[in-house]
Amino acid sequence: MIPISARALGVVFFCSATSQLACAAGPLALTECRLESAAAPGGAAARCGRYLVHENQNDPTSRELRIHVAVVPALRLRARPDALFILSGGPGQAASDFYLTVAPAFARIRRDRDIVIVDQRGTGRSNRLDCALPDEGELAGLDTERLQQAVRACLRTLPGNPRYYTTSIAVRDLDEIRAALGYETISLYGVSYGTRVAQHYMRRYPNRVRSAILDGVVPPDLPLGPDIALAAQHALDATLARCAAEAPCSAAFPDIAERFEVLRKDLRRHPIETWVPDPLTAQPIRTALGEQQLSAAVRLLSYSDESASILPLLIHEAQAAARPQALAAHYLMTRRALQEQLAQGMHFSVVCSEDAPRWAHAHVQQAAIERAYMGAEFMQAMRAICGLWPRGPVDEQFGAPLKSAVPTLLLSGGNDPVTPASYALRVLPGFAHAKHLVLKAQGHGQIDAGCVPRVVADFIAAGSVVGLDAACVQNVAPTPFMLSLTAPSP
Repeated sequence: MIPISARALGVVFFCSATSQLACAAGPLALTECRLESAAAPGGAAARCGRYLVHENQNDPTSRELRIHVAVVPALRLRARPDALFILSGGPGQAASDFYLTVAPAFARIRRDRDIVIVDQRGTGRSNRLDCALPDEGELAGLDTERLQQAVRACLRTLPGNPRYYTTSIAVRDLDEIRAALGYETISLYGVSYGTRVAQHYMRRYPNRVRSAILDGVVPPDLPLGPDIALAAQHALDATLARCAAEAPCSAAFPDIAERFEVLRKDLRRHPIETWVPDPLTAQPIRTALGEQQLSAAVRLLSYSDESASILPLLIHEAQAAARPQALAAHYLMTRRALQEQLAQGMHFSVVCSEDAPRWAHAHVQQAAIERAYMGAEFMQAMRAICGLWPRGPVDEQFGAPLKSAVPTLLLSGGNDPVTPASYALRVLPGFAHAKHLVLKAQGHGQIDAGCVPRVVADFIAAGSVVGLDAACVQNVAPTPFMLSLTAPSP
């Protein structure tokens, strides 16, 4: 996503009516601005500012970073004292970009509460830590020597020291910003990697959190990486099985699971090159399409039920109809979106510091991974990168299961290709006051699915899961499968 542009109109100071002391101790100057993003149409009026931190928090002579903060003010004249802080995923995505793609989902909450958006250090407009590493479709195809050459070149061009961009450091930034804005307590919404940030903030600052929403839960004690291929395979299998069980989809795309395997094997033996129109400019682009590019496109299209609805059609077009152009075009789009959304330097600073040291102790189903469409190459590439990437500080209790009395709502997609519902079940026993909702056949991130915005707003308003009416989530249905390039199933 393109970094947000903000237009200053006039200086204001934002202070909570309930915490003048905190505001007086260290106010954060905010200016009127408009949040905008290439990932979403329109924008949002907000008050923006920069919070100054040191890259190495223990060294006052280290590089200064300016953390981008935006407050979307409540509509009521006297806002509730606890704002909702947005924590995004990736790791590497800017919270400001994420918020604009789902802003309507938070409209009910914004009636009474401020929405606070902090671009975590290393993302968005907070010293984005990025470089030109190969994308996922190319990463696994590189030999170790070429991959490590790319990593060394990346490290030389980063605009910061990658050791100081871990979650343990970021939650300290977050709490300082909370205090500077004058909030005594806050509520948290975290999606994907943002749920890791939320849980660690709850561990470090339990008395500062009134309530929390964890959407696509990452368990603190589970190192992400080894299980990704298995979760992705399960999501694809479920999608293709649903197509086979629905008469219109099955008739249009018979034996779709078998056809995918044939396509995968064909592209492994004989990668192809084809001309496709650029998704933005319509200019012809020569595009390689092999097994790794297929894997990258399928995995990212599986993230939402809407994009997954076109998978059977794309597989059929590429394999049975020998027309791979549509699949290649979707690969181009997903590759470009990932490059725009993800600050790769920050991504690997987190993964290589927090997950890689625990990979050796993870229970790995190697045979199942090798059978999965992603194969073992993805993790081989990750290990090669993290073998060179500098590791930063991680709190001692970082990977321990969290125990919390904070009222917490957990959201899972029944067909999530990266944080399956079983992950939420893994952390659920540690929460004394929690409720877990699973939306059938949905992908990754539920905040804007069906009635979830209403349920989430009711939860935040009450600050409790007791009596929360969430029966409506059982009626959320997946997007109908596309049966042609112009129409979905009836």
